[in-house]
Amino acid sequence: MLKVDDYGRIRRALLDEPSERAVAKLLGHSRNTVRKARGQPEPTPYQLAEPRLKPRLAPVRELIDAMLVEDELAPPKQRHTAMQVYRRLVAEHGYVGSYTTVRRYVSEQRPRWRDTVIPLAHAPGERLECDFGHIQVDLPSGRQQVAVLLCTWGYSNAPFAMALPTERSEAVLAGMVAAFAFYGCVARQVWWDNPKTIATAILPGRQRQFHERWLALASYYCFEPWACMPAKGQEKPRVENRVKDLQRRFAVPVPKVASLADLNRGLLDFCRRDQQRTIRGRTASIGEQLAEEQAVALRLPPASFAPVVYQEAVVDKYQQARYDNVFYSVPPSAAFRVVTMRASIATVEVLVRGEVIAQHERVYEPHAQVLNPLHYLASLQRRPAALDRSPAFDQWRLPAVFDRLRRVLEQRHGATAGLRQYVSVLKLLVDHPLHQVAGVVERHLAREQLDVGALRLEVERGRLGEATSLNVPHIDVPLPDLRRFDQLLRQGEPSHVPT
Repeated sequence: MLKVDDYGRIRRALLDEPSERAVAKLLGHSRNTVRKARGQPEPTPYQLAEPRLKPRLAPVRELIDAMLVEDELAPPKQRHTAMQVYRRLVAEHGYVGSYTTVRRYVSEQRPRWRDTVIPLAHAPGERLECDFGHIQVDLPSGRQQVAVLLCTWGYSNAPFAMALPTERSEAVLAGMVAAFAFYGCVARQVWWDNPKTIATAILPGRQRQFHERWLALASYYCFEPWACMPAKGQEKPRVENRVKDLQRRFAVPVPKVASLADLNRGLLDFCRRDQQRTIRGRTASIGEQLAEEQAVALRLPPASFAPVVYQEAVVDKYQQARYDNVFYSVPPSAAFRVVTMRASIATVEVLVRGEVIAQHERVYEPHAQVLNPLHYLASLQRRPAALDRSPAFDQWRLPAVFDRLRRVLEQRHGATAGLRQYVSVLKLLVDHPLHQVAGVVERHLAREQLDVGALRLEVERGRLGEATSLNVPHIDVPLPDLRRFDQLLRQGEPSHVPT
C-alpha cells in the first residue's frame, strides 16, 4: 500500500515530467496510481487500532547520571559509552526503552566539543528553514510566554513569523500554510529539527519517520521534507539567528498587545520592514533577493491545505469526547460511540462517518469541559432539576423573556410541574432558531392564559409554514370542463333498436 511520501514523490516527479506514462515507468508504479496521485495529494489515512507505547527515561535517569559521575574518575578509555550504559540498564535494571533515547541523553549530559562550521550557500527557491522561538508578551491576562513559528529562506534570508497558541501538529500545519501564503511560493526543501510533530521516529543517518500530516502537507505543496541531524542546530543557522532577532529586536521592549492577532500583525510588519534591509556582504536587499526566490520556487496550489489533525475518541456516558485533555460535548445520538475529532488551532469538530455532528471553539486549558447546552436538552426532559446543577447550563445566557416564562410557569403550576413545562419549551431550541422561539414566547406571555402546548404548536407550525413557503412551488390547477363529463355518460348509454 502506498504511503503519503510515495504520493509526494510521484507529484514532484510530475512537475518535471507531465507524462503519466513516463513517471509510472520511472518510479515503478501503474499509470492508474500516477493518475490518482496527480489528483489526490494523500491516500486514505491509516488508523491504528491501539496507540503505540512510548518508553520513558525518567525511572532510570538517576542511574545514568551516577554512571557518568563515576566516569569522571575513570581512565579515558575505560568510561561508559552510550551503548554500554544501555547494556547495563537492560541487564541490571530491566530497562525496556530504546537505545536512541539513552544515547541522546548521554550526549546531552557530557561536555561536547564545539565543531567548526563550513559556510554554505543555497540556490534561490531551494531551501526554507523553520523553527520555534519563544518570547514573553504582556497580554490583558498578564505576562506569558508565547511560541512563535519562524521561517527563513536559505538564499534571501527573508523571514516569516507567526505567534501560535501551541506547538502541536495542527499549529505547525497552520503556521506553514500561512508562511507559504505570505511568501506567495513554496521552497523545494523545507528543513526542521526533529520535534514529534515533524519526525515521529529518528532512524539511522538522515532517515526519518515523518508525521503523517506533515507528509500530507509536503505532498500537497510538493516540497521535500528534510530534518537536521539530532542536536545539530548549525545545519539551519539562518533560522537560528532569526530566533535571536525575534528575542532581541522585535521583543525589546516586551510587546504589549490585546491578543495574539494583534501580536501577529506586529510580527508581519516586522518581517516586511526587514525585507528592506541589506545583509552585510551583499549588494541587494532581502526583498530583492526574495523576488529572485519567488521567480524559481514552486507555485502555490489553487487552494490552501486544511491544517487539521484527526484523532479517534470514544464518547462517554456524559456525552463527552476528549481531545488534548479537554472534553467536548456531542449530541446524545453519539453517546458510547467511536467518533473522529478534527482539530485545528481554532476549532474542534466531532465527526461520525464523515458528517460533522458538533463544532466547538478550541480550548487549551487542561481538563476543561466545553459543553453545548443544546446537546443536553433531550436528557434534561427526563431530569429537569439538572438545569440548575449542571455546568452545561451554568454559562447559558438566554434572553430575559425565558426567565419570565419560567417564573410564570412555576407560579401557576408549582416548582416541579412548572419546571418540566419550561424544559419542554427549551427543547424547542434544538430544532428551531432562538429568535423564533423567543418571539413566540413573548407573544404568549402577553396573553392572560399561558398554554405551553399551544406555544409549542405555534413554533412547530411556524417552521412548517416557512418550509412550505420555501420549498413547495405554486401550481395552478384549471377548473374541469363538465361538458366532457356529459359526453362520457352519453357514450356509455346502450343504442336504441326499433322493433
